[in-house]
Amino acid sequence: MARSETGVEHLLRRAGFGASQDDLKAFENTSTSGVLDYLIDYERQADDVDSKIGDPAYASITAVGGFSPNLNIEHARQRWLFRMLHTRRPLEEKMALFWHNHFATAYTKIASIAGGAQATRMMALKAGELPGPQGQIELFRSMALGSFRDLLIAVAQDPAMLFWLDGRLNTRQRPQENFGREIMELFTFGIGHYNEFDVYAASRVFTGWNLRLVNRGNDANSYNEFVFNPNQHDTGEKTFSFPIYRNGSATIPARAAADGMQDGIDFITALATHPNTGRRLARKMWDFFVSEVVEPDEGTINDAASAYLLNGTSIASLVHYMLRSRQFQNPGNWRTRFSWPVEYVVRAVKEVGWSGFSVDSLRTPLTTMGQTLFEPPDVNGWELGTGWFTTGGMLARMNFAATLAGNQRLNLVRAIGGAGSSPASVLDVFLDRLSPAPFDSSARSELLGYLEAGGAWTGSETQLRTKAAGLARLIVGSGEYQIV
Repeated sequence: MARSETGVEHLLRRAGFGASQDDLKAFENTSTSGVLDYLIDYERQADDVDSKIGDPAYASITAVGGFSPNLNIEHARQRWLFRMLHTRRPLEEKMALFWHNHFATAYTKIASIAGGAQATRMMALKAGELPGPQGQIELFRSMALGSFRDLLIAVAQDPAMLFWLDGRLNTRQRPQENFGREIMELFTFGIGHYNEFDVYAASRVFTGWNLRLVNRGNDANSYNEFVFNPNQHDTGEKTFSFPIYRNGSATIPARAAADGMQDGIDFITALATHPNTGRRLARKMWDFFVSEVVEPDEGTINDAASAYLLNGTSIASLVHYMLRSRQFQNPGNWRTRFSWPVEYVVRAVKEVGWSGFSVDSLRTPLTTMGQTLFEPPDVNGWELGTGWFTTGGMLARMNFAATLAGNQRLNLVRAIGGAGSSPASVLDVFLDRLSPAPFDSSARSELLGYLEAGGAWTGSETQLRTKAAGLARLIVGSGEYQIV
C-alpha cells in the first residue's frame, strides 16, 4: 500500500507549490515544525533562482530572440513560473501570488495605455536590471510578510496600480474615485464599513498622487514613477463616517498643498489599523492556507486579527498564526482547499518531472484553465474555490495532465525503478510520488484495472513505457488531485 501522507507534504502544498522528490529527500529528517521555520524564515535562503534559468538541470524557458522578462510579458510569465517551480523560498512566491489576487491588477489595460514594454516593466521589472521602480510582483515579494500598512502605501504609489485604477488622472479639479473605492471595498475592511460620501472623500485624499514618465521614447531606459503633485492636491478637510485618528476624529484636517501627501498616509493608516481590516485579512488567510470548506470559528479569526493589530499590522503575524494553528495541522482540514490553476500545474511538474520541459508550455493550459498570470479578470481577482472547476477548466486540466505525462514518459519509467514487479507496486510508487488525495477502493481498483488491461503483467520496459504515462495522466487529471 502507498505510505501515509505527512504533515510536511501538507505544509509544502499549502505554503508552497508541492514537493519534488528532491524536496522530500532534503526534508526527510526535518520535523514539520522545522520545515515551517524554513519556509517562514525564507530570507535566510539565497534568492538565486533566476540564475538557474538556462541550467539543463532545471526546467527550460522558450524565448526566441533573447529572454527579456522585464519588457516582454510572456517572458515575465515564464520567469515567474520558473521561480514557483524551483525557488528555495516557496512561501515568498506563494505570498506574491496571494497579493497578486488581492490587489488584482491586469497587464492588458496598462499595455493599452502605456504600451507592452512599459506595462511589463510596471508589472514585473526586477529591481536593478533596468532603470526605474521595481515591478508590482517584485513589490509583493519584497513586502510579502511585512507591514500591511506599508504595503498599502507602496501599492498606492505603485505605477501599475496608478494606471490600473486611474490614480494618474486624480486631480483636485476632477477627483478620481476608483482607487478610493477599491482600497476600502477590496483591499481593506470591505463592503458595509463605508458609504458613498467616504468614496468621494477618499478620492480627494489621493488627489495629486500621480505619475511622471522619465526618459520618454526609449523603452530600455524610460519608465513611469510615482510623483506627488502638490498643485493637484485638494487641500480642504476630508470627513469620513469612521475614525481616522486614535482620538476618534473622523476628519483629516485642511493642510497646505506641500504637506498634502500626509492626507493619504493618515487615511491608509486608519484603514490598515481598523479592526475589520484585521478580521477580513484573517479570513482571507484562513481560506488561502487552512480551508475553503471548513468554516473558521469566530475566536480563531479574532485571535488572528489581534495578532495582526498588536504587531503593527504585521502580515507575518497572520501567516504565522494560520500555519502554526491546530486547525492547520489537523488532518481533518487537509485536502480542503481547491487548487488554483497555477498551483495545480506547478505542483504537477514538480511531482511528475521537468526533464526537457519548458515552462512556456504552461502558459496556454493555464489560460484555458482560467488563470493567466498578470491578468486577473477584474478588480475582484479570480473566482476562487469551486469557481475554478468549469467543464472547460476541468477538461483543460485533464488535457494538461496527458501532455505532461507524455512528455515525461521516460522520467516516469525511471521513477518506478525496481518496483515494476506488479501493477499494485507500480500504483503505490505513483500514488507516493504524485500525492493525490486518497482514492477510495473503487477508484483504486479502476487504476489497477488500467495497468492490468491488455495482457498479463510482466513489468517489461515496453509495458512500463506504455503504462507509466497513462497512469500518471489518470492520477494528475483526477478529481483527487485537484484539492490541496
